[in-house]
Formats: sequence, C-alpha cells, structure tokens
Amino acid sequence: MKYKMLVLDMDDTLLTDDHTISNENKEMLALAKEKGVYIILASGRPTPAMVNYARELSLDNSYMISYNGAVITDLKEDKVIFEQMLTKEQIHELYDYSVKSKTDIITYLDGKVVSETDSKYIDIELNITGLEHNKVTSFKETVQTAAVKCILLEEPCYLKEVEKDLKRAMPHLSVSMSKPFFLEVAQHGIDKAASIKIIAQKLGILQSEIIAVGNAGNDLTMIEYAGLGVWVANVTPELKDKADVIVASNNDHGVAEVIKRFILN
Repeated sequence: MKYKMLVLDMDDTLLTDDHTISNENKEMLALAKEKGVYIILASGRPTPAMVNYARELSLDNSYMISYNGAVITDLKEDKVIFEQMLTKEQIHELYDYSVKSKTDIITYLDGKVVSETDSKYIDIELNITGLEHNKVTSFKETVQTAAVKCILLEEPCYLKEVEKDLKRAMPHLSVSMSKPFFLEVAQHGIDKAASIKIIAQKLGILQSEIIAVGNAGNDLTMIEYAGLGVWVANVTPELKDKADVIVASNNDHGVAEVIKRFILN
C-alpha cells in the first residue's frame, strides 16, 4: 500500500515529554515529504501553539488541524478553511456543569486561556501552549461569544467518571480525553477524523491511503478512520486494542518507526 497522508497527534506522540521533536523524527519526516507524503499535524492544541512546530518541519504546503478538529488551517495560504465553534449558550451550560461536578473549566478567547480558577492542571495547559492566562472573576460574564472548545480539568480517576457522566448529560457535544486530566469538549460532530476527511477530499486522497498516529482518547476517531491506525507505546492502556499497530513511545521516536516501516519500504 502506498500511503499519501501521515496524520500526527503532537503531545505524547510526535513530541517528546519535553515538547520537542527528536532529530530521528525530523529526519524521517523529511524523507516522507520527499516521497510526496502530506504531513498533517492534528492536535487538541490551539492554533498558535502549533505554528512553530509546523514551521520547524517546513510544512508550508500542508494543512493543520487544531483544537481537536474544530479548526483547519491551510498553511500555504495562511488561512482558516474550516472552523466550528461552541455557542455561548453551550459554553455557559458547560460552566454550570463544571460547577456541579467540581471541576475546573477553561476556554480560549483572544488568544488567551480563560478561567475563574487556578490549578496545577491549568498550569500544565499554559506551559504546553505558551498562552497567557486571563483569570477572571466571572467566567460567564467574560464569555459572551462563541469559542472553539472548552476543557474540564481534574484529577484523572475522578475525571474519568466525569467523562462518562458528561457524555450522558450532553450527548449533543463531542467529548474526549486528551490527557488523563484534560476532558475536551467541542461542538457535536467535531473530532480529528471529521477534519481529516475534509482535507483528504480536498487532496483527492483515499481513506485507505492515510496513516494516523496518536496516543489518547481524542485520537481514537482518527485511529479508527485511517487506513492504518497506529498507537505509540505510551498509549492510554484501555485503548491499546483499538489500533492496527503499536510502535515505540513518543520518547523513543515512534513516528520515525512508522515512516521506516510503512512509508519508506
């Protein structure tokens, strides 16, 4: 099978634990590009927290999926070609749910992370994204427009139970875990697979010609959709049997292994 598109989750997949791209991964990605393979970054990260990595990999002629599929950017034209937001009312509904469920909640406005609270998990998001924290006295009063997504944050074991409850309580929204302490919420029908379909149709690439590589619950739709779905070894344990292949971990250049085995052969 000749694969034409390689879709990569970023944190805990392409990136090592210190949020860098290993030289081994860079070298293999350059070879994949030489073979004409489209490299697509697909992350829960906000768009601004992905751009430098796209530049580092010289993905000027490609596309980028941010906010878990809510935004697609054409990197060649430097413009958003798809965007689907949560409404103000949905965000307020999620805020009320977060108060009831005793979780922290964040969203993104004007390039900043918005919350009423501080927490070690919010600090992790600020560190990952490099975005400024707009801590406000009233979340609802501040959020008066649509926004791309929200994240509920809490201790992992408890948040797993919240995930189950939220899916029952709000089936009209898209809910998935990106990290054990990040419960991502987007508009109904928004996920990484849906955005990959849009890009593949634009490029005339078949589903069978796509490889997707990830590690967590918010990657599951693209892993199941792609012609070849791949987990890195540090995958969330309960998801292990959902992919076609498991490769080395994010710290052991799993992406490079995928390219060597399935693209350069």
